[in-house]
Amino acid sequence: MARAVAELVAIPSENPPGENYRLVATILENYIRRFGFAFKRLQPKTKARNLKESPACLLGEYGRGERTLYFHGHYDVVPAQSVEQFKPMRNKHFLFGRGACDMKGGIVAMLYGMRALKECGAGLCGKIALLLVPDEETGGARGSAWLASEGLLGRGGIGMLTAEPTSGVVWNANRGAISLRVEVRGKAAHVGLQHRGENAFERMHRVVERLLVLKREVESRSTEHNIGAEPDLKEGSEGLASRARHSILLVGGQSGGGANFNVVPEKCWFTVDRRINPEEDLELEKARLIGVFEECQRDGIPLGWEIFQEGRSGACSGDRELGQALARNVVAVTGEAPRFEMCPGLLETRFYAARGMPAYAYGPGLLSVAHGPKEYVDMRRVAECGAIYALTAGEILGM
Repeated sequence: MARAVAELVAIPSENPPGENYRLVATILENYIRRFGFAFKRLQPKTKARNLKESPACLLGEYGRGERTLYFHGHYDVVPAQSVEQFKPMRNKHFLFGRGACDMKGGIVAMLYGMRALKECGAGLCGKIALLLVPDEETGGARGSAWLASEGLLGRGGIGMLTAEPTSGVVWNANRGAISLRVEVRGKAAHVGLQHRGENAFERMHRVVERLLVLKREVESRSTEHNIGAEPDLKEGSEGLASRARHSILLVGGQSGGGANFNVVPEKCWFTVDRRINPEEDLELEKARLIGVFEECQRDGIPLGWEIFQEGRSGACSGDRELGQALARNVVAVTGEAPRFEMCPGLLETRFYAARGMPAYAYGPGLLSVAHGPKEYVDMRRVAECGAIYALTAGEILGM
């Protein structure tokens, strides 16, 4: 298992920009075929910039029939902090490298869970479909979103499990997201002739002031779903958990502009990231956010915006048959009952939940190290999760 994780980690399938997809997909296809599963490649009819970026969705199947339990994973990773992260390093039970935690270790756990069932000769009343996609880290445009738009996602599905780094809990809900880049325009001029210019930075501040009014209102709302929080010595975990339930509007995650310190800035830009709780309506919240920009335009502030990520929230009860089977088998393997919580960000469970299917995330990684400079996965947890997936699939599909 560790060798498989290391092979995948060594391929820099960074997204953005979405590179080396073909290379990592080839490794995954080889494992799926080597383990004796039926294989199919699903690919959007778009031309990639080069063959290394070919955005294929991979489908491996074990069993027969229409009833399908989906094991779902993504093979793209967020950009690394250094190229050294693509040189996997093993230290005892821990394998370090970009994507080890999110979520190439999880993919390997699902693969080996399926292999265990096959080697045991498990007779399933239905099949397991391992669906591996690109572009998850940027909204799923050529992955899950494309599959859903083509009617290819979740066919015959009775449920879905994904191996995101859940830190030992089960995620049964997720926030939605609207992420934008806003550009405010002005007119350049030398500082000595600033009266001839129009300061885009000062205009940008007027826009931000209005967004902060909306932010205060948005962040007064809370979700009823459980959500975890790291303990804090000053505030305590209970206080942080309460604050973590609030809706989110982040202004200025990224920003920039201007040509030089002595030039009136012609353009300034910043990002806005709105995270929406399951109780809120995506279209309504999007309209309220865009309304702020439209009001600024009416007041004579020249600006434009681009939405670069958009996704709905999703939720399903932990009481569904699949959720309870997963929880039972977590206890059977680890000895500890998992807590059901809402993921603080987007999850691809939302695509399945939108089709009325129970969908849950449970994986071997820790959220606290995902996307970080010291990302790692504990191979003992990878093995445990493989067993949990196998036992849960066997129970749901009537082994």
